[in-house]
Amino acid sequence: MSSKFRGTGVAIVTPFHNYGTIDFTSLGKIVNHIIDGGVDFVLALGTTSEAVTLSKDERIAVTNYIIEIIDNRVSVMLGVGGNNTQEVVNNLKSINFDGIDAILSVAPYYNKPQQKGLYYHFKTIAATSPVPVYLYNVPSRTSVNITAETTLRLASEINNIEGIKEASGNMPQVMQILKDKPDDFVVLSGDDALTLPMLAMGADGVISVVANAFPAEFSEMVRLGLKGKLKSAREIHYSLLDIINSLFADGNPAGIKAALDILGLLNNNLRLPLVKVNKSVYNRLKSLLGEFGKGA
Repeated sequence: MSSKFRGTGVAIVTPFHNYGTIDFTSLGKIVNHIIDGGVDFVLALGTTSEAVTLSKDERIAVTNYIIEIIDNRVSVMLGVGGNNTQEVVNNLKSINFDGIDAILSVAPYYNKPQQKGLYYHFKTIAATSPVPVYLYNVPSRTSVNITAETTLRLASEINNIEGIKEASGNMPQVMQILKDKPDDFVVLSGDDALTLPMLAMGADGVISVVANAFPAEFSEMVRLGLKGKLKSAREIHYSLLDIINSLFADGNPAGIKAALDILGLLNNNLRLPLVKVNKSVYNRLKSLLGEFGKGA
């Protein structure tokens, strides 16, 4: 099995200046922060990056800057998805894939395709992509679930589909995939709070939000979980659980940006329609990070 995307990945945020433009200086600080923390790979232009609020030129600039700062230290996955199959194909044909090792493609949202439509959507993308494709199943955002049957069919029949970020929260579905998948098909958690249970069931890693702020701690938990050292992994899991829950209490990436602001890694700015977390959530995060020995 490819080891490029086994372990801890991070869905990197996009920092903004107070006047709305991209803060590349802070982006570089965050990239170095997570790599110094021992993560295994990064995801550029995931949901947490607010990619849907970036222009095409901004998406290119962010991707190129992340690749430049990483400088081959870890593998890079790029978010490339949408609910118009042909538009995704056209986008793939326009991308410079130098420095990009795989793509993550979210299930088509809003138009709610049938499972047959999902199968052919991803089959078409895989036929176009010059790098391996990872499916992204997140029904809470897309209003459509990639079933275990569809995932397993894609995993078995399409060579260029290498894995899945499973964020359905449906543990019986996750178990079905893990039980019946090909040996080389990679299953990654898409939910920080469910990462350790998924690792215990046989998952290969995670694409994390909390690891933007706690790369060393979360990466260590994942390493321990992959080694079957569940008692030690549980200690880290529970030490971070209240923080993880608070990060998502008022939306993502608003929560992680509040935490990174508290840590002094960026200014707490988002692009509409997203706004900052409410004051009570911010204060809760500040208290929790203080108890953890982080922040002001």
